[in-house]
Amino acid sequence: MSRAGRPHLPMRPLWRCRGCGAEWPCQPARLALLVEYREDRTGLLVYLSTLMAEAGAQLSQLNGHVVPENLMGRFLGWARARGSDGAV
Repeated sequence: MSRAGRPHLPMRPLWRCRGCGAEWPCQPARLALLVEYREDRTGLLVYLSTLMAEAGAQLSQLNGHVVPENLMGRFLGWARARGSDGAV
């Protein structure tokens, strides 16, 4: 399978994208998640929070028990709930 054809899923425990190698969730993964959860932003945030906790535990083990500081923005900052007027 070509690199472009790989799905943009997390490669654990490194939490890099299997498709493009960027930190997961990468831009294509974010777009896919927004489409998948377009009617359930709360569900998306719960899902991402669960993955963020898993990533924090795995990355802290790899980094000598230091949790990366940017996980909140990386996993949740881009997906926060929109207001009723559509504003982020």
